[in-house]
Amino acid sequence: MKSFLSRLSRGFMALALATGALLAPVVPAFAGGDWKANDDDQLLLDVRVGRFRVGDGVRGYQTGSGTCIDLADIIIAFDLPVRLDKKSRRATGWLFEESRTFTLDREANRVQIMNKSSALAASDIYDTPEGWCVDTKAFGRWLDVSLTADLSDALLVVKADRKLPFELAEERKERAAKVRPAATFDLRSLPQASDPYRFWRTPSVDVVASTGFTKEAQGRGTFNARYDLFASGEVAGASFDARLSSNEKGVPESFRVRAYRTSAEGDLLGPFRATHFGVGDVNLPASFIGSQSTPGRGLFVTNRPLSRPDNFDRTSFRGELPDGWDAELYRNDQLIGYFQSRGDGRYEFLDVPLLYGQNRMEVVLYGPQGQIRRDVRMIPVGANSIPPRETYYWAGIQDAGRDLFNFGNSDDQPYNGLRAGFGVERGLDAKTSIGASAITSIYEGRRDSYAEVMIRRAVGPTLIEVAGAASIDGGYAVRGQMLGQFGEAMVGAQSLWLFGGFRSEQYLPGLRAEHMLSLDHSLKIGTKTLPYGVSATYREWLNGNRSLEAKARLSFNINNINATADLIWEQMKFAFGTDPPQKLDASLRLSGRVGGLRLRGEARFGLVGDTGFRESRITGEWRAGDKANWRAELGYDAPNKRGRATFGYTRQFDKFALTGQLMGATDGAVAAQLSLAFSMGPNPHGKGFHMSSDKLASSGQAAVLVYQDLNADGVRQSNEPVEKEVEITAGLNGRGKSTDAKGQTIIGGLEPYKPILIGIDAGSLPDPFVQPANSGMVVTPRPGVPIIVELPLVSAGEISGYLLKEGGKPMHGVDLELLDKAGRVVKTTRAEYDGFFLFESVPYGQYRLRVGAVAANIVGVQPEISVAASLDRKNPTVDLGQIMLKPTPRIAAGN
Repeated sequence: MKSFLSRLSRGFMALALATGALLAPVVPAFAGGDWKANDDDQLLLDVRVGRFRVGDGVRGYQTGSGTCIDLADIIIAFDLPVRLDKKSRRATGWLFEESRTFTLDREANRVQIMNKSSALAASDIYDTPEGWCVDTKAFGRWLDVSLTADLSDALLVVKADRKLPFELAEERKERAAKVRPAATFDLRSLPQASDPYRFWRTPSVDVVASTGFTKEAQGRGTFNARYDLFASGEVAGASFDARLSSNEKGVPESFRVRAYRTSAEGDLLGPFRATHFGVGDVNLPASFIGSQSTPGRGLFVTNRPLSRPDNFDRTSFRGELPDGWDAELYRNDQLIGYFQSRGDGRYEFLDVPLLYGQNRMEVVLYGPQGQIRRDVRMIPVGANSIPPRETYYWAGIQDAGRDLFNFGNSDDQPYNGLRAGFGVERGLDAKTSIGASAITSIYEGRRDSYAEVMIRRAVGPTLIEVAGAASIDGGYAVRGQMLGQFGEAMVGAQSLWLFGGFRSEQYLPGLRAEHMLSLDHSLKIGTKTLPYGVSATYREWLNGNRSLEAKARLSFNINNINATADLIWEQMKFAFGTDPPQKLDASLRLSGRVGGLRLRGEARFGLVGDTGFRESRITGEWRAGDKANWRAELGYDAPNKRGRATFGYTRQFDKFALTGQLMGATDGAVAAQLSLAFSMGPNPHGKGFHMSSDKLASSGQAAVLVYQDLNADGVRQSNEPVEKEVEITAGLNGRGKSTDAKGQTIIGGLEPYKPILIGIDAGSLPDPFVQPANSGMVVTPRPGVPIIVELPLVSAGEISGYLLKEGGKPMHGVDLELLDKAGRVVKTTRAEYDGFFLFESVPYGQYRLRVGAVAANIVGVQPEISVAASLDRKNPTVDLGQIMLKPTPRIAAGN
């Protein structure tokens, strides 16, 4: 309280300077009643609007008819654009809105709000030594708010049926603080929530089941039923997931199972320091030249970073895609790929080109019930892709193209069959790395076994790689690649030669040589940026044929619609016979929002050769309330002259989601379908299971408990109460439901194996003198596994004092940091003009002070301050008094 009064007194001095015209003696032209200002009636009120404190307090008086507040103080506190004129004894401006004009005329004894004018009552305004003191009821009418003076707590409470400008400003500040964290913010320095693997952890299960009726244009109608189950949990100290899917008759079609461990820190398998190992249905990476990335049953281990691409200039993406879902691929926010469900439960984006620098790759999955799932990966391509003296390896064996359990015939992929391989890469220095690999695989029914080597070197703004591969059958291949950045242009080049019948899964069959050049850049048109890319590929074939292919892509945004237009031109030259005609194809993809309508679409055209419109598809989704969505899809297949339309409605419930949809086609085909989607998992806060419409098995969860830590020991005792209606934050933007009556809530949809900070939104706490005990807990989510997080609340106080330099001169404008026992910065503040500093809402605990590094260097003082402060129930407020800063020692220079 002492620090608060001290701060108020200095605020009054500044206020007096700003409103000096009002402090001059005033000859009362109007004074209400016989009441006169005296010191016994004087008040110091703290202004509160909801959970916000506004300004530095206001002065006032108790009058015979209530309470009045100083007009100048309230103008400054509310930041009202109102001008006080001593000579004319008028106040003019507006109140919260420019249309709400305000005129107070003391000489005419009237007040005018917009077009309404009224006389001042005797008790509306009093003259005081400070200026004009306005009755709270009268001023509340003028502002269209409720002003209540709570004299017991020295508060002026403001209530309104709308959010006031200064309240919105405080909310904006809070949001800005969350999206602009400190540059030195390091999750590793914060408390970590540990959740060891267990021998058995009951899995969470995502279920999508549907039944319907289909009648083709020619044929009888049939009923169908299919389901897709995805489960994830833990067994024998490892994570596992399983996927069971059926055909349209409800008969199991495939069953995939995988047990694995993943760690971004690389602490798996002891001396192998693996980042990932798995057994069951796994993916093997692509080699430098020969083998492609493949799925299948087997085992795999690696210590490569989780986001590292298969090859430095391109990568592949694979994942689970339930029936009825589709996927989009974005690179640096540009739409570059689309994949529609093909019935095998997977999506694939193969050989996706990367750009020099940072590549932000995002796979967005869209479900038939309006679900949206995102997977973001940051893939750097540059000189530091392999740190010096670091070694990355991978090894695996696989029955490619087959699931762990196949109930029918497996897909006839060209790479089906047993394969095995290993690869190693090492950084020699900051600019150079080398690699080698050995692979044996079956491709198009024939086994290939080969060894590969690679050397990569950064040269100026470019990264150059030369790789070679030799087959056991005598064939070999050589490839040179370059990626670089020249100004704002990204340039790529590649040349490949295949000799002696060498076959590569990464390139077209029958290829002898391939040469490619690409350019990615952006056009500036006014304030708009239009990214574009062009590439040309020349190929020579073993039969003597030659081909030239050119591609162009332009991305643009039209009213929040991201669109990508592609042109592909092909020309083939035959060694014998007549050359085929040229081909020029175009496609347009779009994704975005128009108002409340979410749009996705694609169209394809033939411009040269096989000309004409080919096919189109557009999907629109819009909300029909908080928990309902409409979905419409229109498509046309020009070669078959077939149009189709699909309409669907989804209703989200707390436990599940239902979708019904109808389809009709111009050829007479019709279909109807009803789908049910839900997830089920173990109840993290008790026994039994809980159901949810959110995906529990494919993402991580945090089960949060918020409690009041009465003894501030960080461990919850049985007598420590829980806190309800507290909002929880996850990272910068994530947010779950508020805690319930038991102080519990669950935050779902967390990205697996990516550390994230789970904390308390202090703005949702009703009492400003109760604060989170720490910044939160860092969790590393695992799929389908709810991690228990207990977040304590403790009482809070204030720490204040004065900063002085040698000689007793105040130090103003100096940044101060408040550190807890672990040395973490929990609060920052800045000393004011007289050296006064104040840390507010500080959780009880032990602290020390430090001058900010930049400030200490500028003013020439030592950062460390040998002063400690301890807050507890007996000492909720600590005044450190005068703190003398020590100058930085200087070394005398001699001649």
